[in-house]
Amino acid sequence: MASTSKLRAIFLCLLISAAAASAPRGRKPHNRQPCQQLVFYFHDILYNGQNYNNATSAIIGSPQWGNKTTVATPYNFGDLVAFDDPITLDNNLHSPPVGRAQGMYLYDQRSIYGALLSFSFLFNSTDHVGTLNFAGADPLMNKTRDISVIGGTGDFFMARGVATLSTDSFEGDVYFRLRVEINLYECW
Repeated sequence: MASTSKLRAIFLCLLISAAAASAPRGRKPHNRQPCQQLVFYFHDILYNGQNYNNATSAIIGSPQWGNKTTVATPYNFGDLVAFDDPITLDNNLHSPPVGRAQGMYLYDQRSIYGALLSFSFLFNSTDHVGTLNFAGADPLMNKTRDISVIGGTGDFFMARGVATLSTDSFEGDVYFRLRVEINLYECW
């Protein structure tokens, strides 16, 4: 009986050491290839009190010192903006839209430009039907920023991945255009 207990203890030690030796060390590199890659542009025109017919976004909440026709200073902190922006395949605002970017961004940093994004791409074109949903922090001063693709419907059913944002153009506080490079790693 004592030898059976010793064999079990030795076997258990070998099993634990084998598991410890095969455990990953540090961060594993991401060598998976995306199952789908897409690039879109979305164009945001902020309502400034005079451009109602062209505006695609509006400040719907602002701090006490702000107002709803100009962004708050400093760094737009506290402004909550809702948007319904056209999505195009190229960087031309007047190109035919392939969908709409709908959601909101909240300027959430007091000492630098930054926002929290939550939005969806709604597609209804010959190429794509359905939605892609996004969420994440957008440190606006970085050249590129990654946010999460957290789901989708239709052609993008249960999609997961990463969207890399870059500011392609901006004109003061009224207009900006984002280039969105989407890498989906879960495609159904």
